Amino acid sequence: MQHPYHKTIRSLSPMGILIRFATTPGGYFPLHWHEELELLYPLNGEITLRIAGENHLLPQRTLAVIDPCQIHSTYCRNKTSMFLNIHLSKRLLENYLPDISLRQLHCLPGCADESLLPEYREVCSFAEELVLLYMKDTPVFMMEAEGIVLQLLAHLFRNFSVNAANLSAPVDILTMERIRTIITYTEEHFRETVSLGDVAARLGLGKESFCRFVKKNMGMSYLNYLNEVRLSHVYKALLDSDTPVGEIMASNGFTNQKLFNRAFKELYGQTPSSVRRGP
Repeated sequence: MQHPYHKTIRSLSPMGILIRFATTPGGYFPLHWHEELELLYPLNGEITLRIAGENHLLPQRTLAVIDPCQIHSTYCRNKTSMFLNIHLSKRLLENYLPDISLRQLHCLPGCADESLLPEYREVCSFAEELVLLYMKDTPVFMMEAEGIVLQLLAHLFRNFSVNAANLSAPVDILTMERIRTIITYTEEHFRETVSLGDVAARLGLGKESFCRFVKKNMGMSYLNYLNEVRLSHVYKALLDSDTPVGEIMASNGFTNQKLFNRAFKELYGQTPSSVRRGP
């Protein structure tokens, strides 16, 4: 099963809230985005969250907020990743906050002003309250949980929101659309021989302009991004099957064994065979 690279959450409650407790294979989750506001709260280990070309360490039991359409990637060194994940439709929350579409949230571990640390601990405590409620498994979980989420949101927008009109770097719609095109095309074709010219042409750019665009806006070369997408699928296949490594490598777009081994070691810090053997 392929990683979802762009997912519109469809099972939202009437209040526009989706609460999910998930256990998934660890590893690297390449650049992707959601159309909803996302709250991420890891329950084991730590996650490296990359947003706007910057890495942020997300230890267990700390909360990160990812704005709608904000392109990001995650990497978990644990073989199994357990986390609380909340998606919220800003449009459906306009009844509570009419100007919500004009506000952006900036809430990441280590990024808050020291004076806001008590408020940051408070939003983390709301997330922890959700975890404890989930463990009780009561019939009224969703009713209680959505109340907690609304309190968490109110706390976030009161203390960690910025008016988008005051941002020094407004969202460039054309840039966002181009990045989405790159991500979508790559996820659909990563198992094939991908031509740099074909991807560039879809954006109406020449090869050199395309390479500069990707480096500037995605923080890496296109080849590195393509290889990371391929490697993320290889990693999952290694955990989910007994298929020989060489076959997995070839079925996910790699044609050079030496390049594959080097790229895998650089991303995961271990060899493909050691992933199966375990620690």
